[in-house]
Amino acid sequence: MSSTRIDADTIRRLPKAVLHDHLDGGLRPATVVELAESVGHALPTTDPDELAAWYVEAANSGDLVRYIATFEHTLAVMQTREGLLRTAEEYVLDLAADGVVHGEVRYAPELNTRGGLTMAEVVETVQEGLAAGMAKAAAAGTPVRVGTLLCGMRMFDRVREAADLAVAFRDAGVVGFDIAGAEDGFPAADHLAAFEHLRRENVPFTIHAGEAHGLPSIHQAVQVCGAQRIGHGVRLTEDIPDLAGGKLGRLASWVRDRRIALEMCPTSNLQTGAATSIAEHPITPLKDLGFRVTVNTDNRLVSGTTMTREMTLLVEQAGWTAEDLRTVTLNAVKSAFLPYDERVALIEEVVLPGYDAVLSGHDAVLSGHDAVLSGHDAVLSGHDAVLSGYDAAL
Repeated sequence: MSSTRIDADTIRRLPKAVLHDHLDGGLRPATVVELAESVGHALPTTDPDELAAWYVEAANSGDLVRYIATFEHTLAVMQTREGLLRTAEEYVLDLAADGVVHGEVRYAPELNTRGGLTMAEVVETVQEGLAAGMAKAAAAGTPVRVGTLLCGMRMFDRVREAADLAVAFRDAGVVGFDIAGAEDGFPAADHLAAFEHLRRENVPFTIHAGEAHGLPSIHQAVQVCGAQRIGHGVRLTEDIPDLAGGKLGRLASWVRDRRIALEMCPTSNLQTGAATSIAEHPITPLKDLGFRVTVNTDNRLVSGTTMTREMTLLVEQAGWTAEDLRTVTLNAVKSAFLPYDERVALIEEVVLPGYDAVLSGHDAVLSGHDAVLSGHDAVLSGHDAVLSGYDAAL
């Protein structure tokens, strides 16, 4: 399968895992229009197709003010219980329709309190909506598990409060924590007390780093704060002076050798100027050098993208093969904020059989994590090496 080139229709049917996706950046355009009307919020246009195009054009403009304005409109319709329930449920159904079998959605509850909800009520409501979506997806034969990452906004003063909520809801669907917002000028270490609290409480976390700010932000996230994953991390290549030769600096070596996952978002990185093209995006050389890279969408509405689209772009413009897609999917599941046994089960019972089914030309549809194809041994040819090395790599 190492030389298998595949098209978008085939990619759509492959099982996928997404670790870096923002709830407030992935609403359906029609939902934004309907909810905005119900709360009296003015939009640039009330035509869903035109609104979708407006989002992508604004995000591609290079104008930071316009980019930020895109979230102004989505957040405006996510201040009520009704808005949060609907957007959370639809989030799950949209992932399921895209072939995602494991997703982790992140949002900052402090940004959804303008309508009078407390941060805790926001979390409870979003979890209720996600649960409804997962139930509907399972009933439709496209099960997907979605865990929540609560975000603290690094430029504001409620990060510790958000961390406390991650601890409080860790047995109710919240699987981890993140800090988001402007990297430059707002170092992660300013919130060290929150990260130390999370470590004491055994709650895993990722940190946005290495996108708008360079190596110091990655070093601080990993070595000072103790992040288990890095959000974006594209500028880690600044510590690899010779990408072709593969000579790594000390920080890059640490990240690769400790299997710290990089949550990379190709289209989003182009929009923010962190990368110049899909073909030249750092994700490909980092993958080839053995880093635990993962493919993600970041903000599906704002970037006009899906996991299928991100993977298709990498195949068409960066020369990726089916094996490359399988590798980054395995990377994502290995680094998911799930218990070890659940990660192993997801790989052995869903991801690997799913790749075999699709790439063998079968029309079989996986109907759950226990789905097994008739006569199938649950491993692809050559997968024995992957599974035997799983414990060491994890």
